[in-house]
Amino acid sequence: MGSPWFVPKTHGYGAFPANWKGWAAVAVFSLLLGLVAIAVFGSLGRSGVALFWPVALYLLLTAGLTLGFVVIVRRKTSGNWRWRRGADD
Repeated sequence: MGSPWFVPKTHGYGAFPANWKGWAAVAVFSLLLGLVAIAVFGSLGRSGVALFWPVALYLLLTAGLTLGFVVIVRRKTSGNWRWRRGADD
């Protein structure tokens, strides 16, 4: 399987990048979110489209990207996700 991309956080819930592959995944996810925003909202000034549909499309695409990213992070994390309170956990 190779080395994990993410490790469980020591405080709270979730995971943190463990190496360059994890950081690259975060960077690609952030880039995709930015591209979606530019694609959806970039042409608003030129069109007469009501604001509801671009916002709805943006939220739908953002939710899909986020869900896909969470699935990747969970699969590439060493250990399980649970609530942690630090050293006394």
